[in-house]
Amino acid sequence: MTVKQANRTGNIKGLINSYFPALTKSEQKVADIVMQQLDQVIYYSVTDLADAAEVGETTVLRFCRKIGLKGYQEFKLAIAKDLANRTGDDSGNAVQNDLFTTISSYTIDAIHETVSMNSEEAINKAIDMIDQASSVHFFGVGTSGLTALDAKNRFLRIGRRVDAVIDPHLQAMTAATLSENDLVVGITVSGSTKDTIDSLKIAKENGAKTIAVTYHARSPITKIADAVLINGGKESPLEGSSLAAKISQLFVIDLLCTGLALKHKQESLEMKEKTAQSVVNKIY
Repeated sequence: MTVKQANRTGNIKGLINSYFPALTKSEQKVADIVMQQLDQVIYYSVTDLADAAEVGETTVLRFCRKIGLKGYQEFKLAIAKDLANRTGDDSGNAVQNDLFTTISSYTIDAIHETVSMNSEEAINKAIDMIDQASSVHFFGVGTSGLTALDAKNRFLRIGRRVDAVIDPHLQAMTAATLSENDLVVGITVSGSTKDTIDSLKIAKENGAKTIAVTYHARSPITKIADAVLINGGKESPLEGSSLAAKISQLFVIDLLCTGLALKHKQESLEMKEKTAQSVVNKIY
């Protein structure tokens, strides 16, 4: 079976079976996990799958290339297509008749997941890191870039001069200018967004502190972050920009911003009044 055939039919299991004899023993362990846990693997980070198969991340990447795919994200996209063909739904989950209940429940569950996966200690550590930094830069691309821009808006309203950088080239250049007094917050649902991770590495190499906001507690970005905050709302490759994941990211930003505002209550209140007054004439 060719890659084009697999993409057309969405038959990822057939694709894996056709290449299975040519795989190494370690790669076959990855294949076995995928075949057994297809519904779960679609939400795994490359680190999660490597752990489940008890192999290294490089073995997972070799497995993806061995079966004719360019990388891990294309591999997950092939799984998503397969599941969509079976269920008739991009997410791999049958859409319920009651659309309002389904979507609202999914979003509420994502918020609850975010709360359960973050300790008060972790949130307070991140707040202190932001408070102590000379400059704070939110990095994100795509939909996570929009979250970075929202974070800039929120922190600006309480008088904090932060930056949001959503262009990968500008992220890299900004990271190269930072030092030990600066902080970068990298936002990525997958935890595997190459542009964001590469920029955080540059910042880290120059001494800056780093925070990761991601769905996957074990993913490439968490390995280089000084602090990790988890946002709920898993999404498959066909669900990019899912509302639940987006709201969960914004919820984490709200926790950080509100926590910092409470830490400097009077100053934050004064700045909220000043920033609100500055735009009062913009509204009829």
